[in-house]
Amino acid sequence: MISLLNNIHPAFLGLLVQSPLLCNGFISSKPLSLPTSELRNPKSATLFASSIQKDSITTLLALDSDVDEDEIVETVDRAPCFDGICESTPVDGDVAAILSDTNAYDHDSIQDEASSGESHAGEAMLRLGTMTGPTVWSEFGRLSQEYDVANLGQGFPDWLPPDFAVEALVSATIDSTKQSPHQYTRTAGHPNLVKQLARRYSKHMHRTIDPMNEVSVTVGASQALYLSLQTLVKPGDEVILFEPFFDLYQNQIKLAGGTPVYVPLTFVPYSEDNEEVTGGEWILEPEKLEQAISPKTRAIILNSPHNPTGKVFNVSEMQHIADSVIAAGPQCVVISDEVYKYIVHSSPPQDELLGVGSSCPGHVHFASLPGMWDRTITVSSAGKTFSATGWQVGWCIGPSNLISPIHQLLPYVQFCASTVIQEALARTLPKADEPYEGYDSYYEYLNSKYRRKRDLLGKGLKEAGFAIPDYDRTPGGGFFIFARITPELRRALPAERMGPEYTKNPAAPGGEARLDWALCQWMAEEKGVLCIPSSPFFSREKAMEGASDEFIRVAFCKTDETIESAAKALMGVRSNKALIGSALVEANAE
Repeated sequence: MISLLNNIHPAFLGLLVQSPLLCNGFISSKPLSLPTSELRNPKSATLFASSIQKDSITTLLALDSDVDEDEIVETVDRAPCFDGICESTPVDGDVAAILSDTNAYDHDSIQDEASSGESHAGEAMLRLGTMTGPTVWSEFGRLSQEYDVANLGQGFPDWLPPDFAVEALVSATIDSTKQSPHQYTRTAGHPNLVKQLARRYSKHMHRTIDPMNEVSVTVGASQALYLSLQTLVKPGDEVILFEPFFDLYQNQIKLAGGTPVYVPLTFVPYSEDNEEVTGGEWILEPEKLEQAISPKTRAIILNSPHNPTGKVFNVSEMQHIADSVIAAGPQCVVISDEVYKYIVHSSPPQDELLGVGSSCPGHVHFASLPGMWDRTITVSSAGKTFSATGWQVGWCIGPSNLISPIHQLLPYVQFCASTVIQEALARTLPKADEPYEGYDSYYEYLNSKYRRKRDLLGKGLKEAGFAIPDYDRTPGGGFFIFARITPELRRALPAERMGPEYTKNPAAPGGEARLDWALCQWMAEEKGVLCIPSSPFFSREKAMEGASDEFIRVAFCKTDETIESAAKALMGVRSNKALIGSALVEANAE
């Protein structure tokens, strides 16, 4: 074990110290205590390794064959993980001082610091700044472990993949062929899979897709996004995000050396007479996007259906984005994140889709718009569609001049995504087009299933006092409801929950928990239902303004039993009688 540690690059050891330990498929939520500054000292690393063994802490990455598997299970807990992001701990003090400015990235100053020996932090850590500390995912992951909750926070289904997908995985595993699925495959994608993807996207995009040059297979959509940004963005470039946004985007932009530029979506209440208690829809105002475009704009990230709001961008909004791409200049590209494209449970009016065409009902592939194929990297994955987020197979589709750099970078990130999973997915895709459970295809079945679950959870949220979208008038997709906190629910929150004992929280944006965070934490601890606050899906500036704390994100990709249990728990929220700011707290006894 000691020799193993001595052979690990100090930068990698630094990540292990600052992060949870991955051990034989489990992750320890306890960070190690060796200062980063000591990692370059081989003697310190050796002593550190000895202390690990002496204290019986499970070895790094469980690479030592002498480690007992039972010991691993006993000593290591699974880290709280949501939407693919796990708990991490802040970097140590000598590095944190350099990370204090989170809004700026100066490549030259970083190089100067590195050459002068003032910091042992790598450039990637410096780019992230103080955003390496506790997060909403670590905080609410902890709550999910400490309390008995109906968990509506995590963005993955809690049921098995369809039978034909499981059967495809089994058959891919046991088939004996000359090209064994248990060995490496083509780095840019298993031939059987890229051919299937090219066939499908040729139909989606109304053009012939070259499987070898216009498709790239990655380890999940997150890596597809990461590689897209790494191949496009250089220090000083700007990347536009529509706010709110999936929080992974922001840090991936920073890791590439870019600067996030935020274009806020506008929430429009359905009723002007009683704006505070009504649901509404999120719209893109073209002038806000136009104002954000600059000569530095390198990319726009579009996510439709949208996480966290569930918004489905309409054709008019997409055309405004296309116009802005052209106005920005030839350097501007769209990264279109379409992982929820098969989950459009409330479609736009059919007349909006005329002339666009789509083989995914209700969804418009941005690259299919006139002139946008050459300016778009389309990102997607299998996890959400087939309820198999652990398969971790994603892909990029686009013109060869945008995909080729990804092909070139891939070997330095991984040799290939799992061959057997890629082969299983190649066998799964054709089956999904066949009749399934009384529907014309698996995709029709999937949408019907999610529509029913959406309505089941929506009913519970409304009965609890939340305002939600009216899906008869507002298109919706994905498997989240962005529920609005009404004045009634503000009054239900016990007054002390908005006091300094609870609001000072390093995991919250700016270190201050606002209404959405306080309500979600209280519901988890006292009412038995876990949801995710809205503020982490906004920029820090927006969150600190208090303009982002009116909503909570609730997942309905759960079994009916989980949703019904959550709905019952939510009724306990509405019945609470506490008044925020009142001297007398009349909360029901728990």
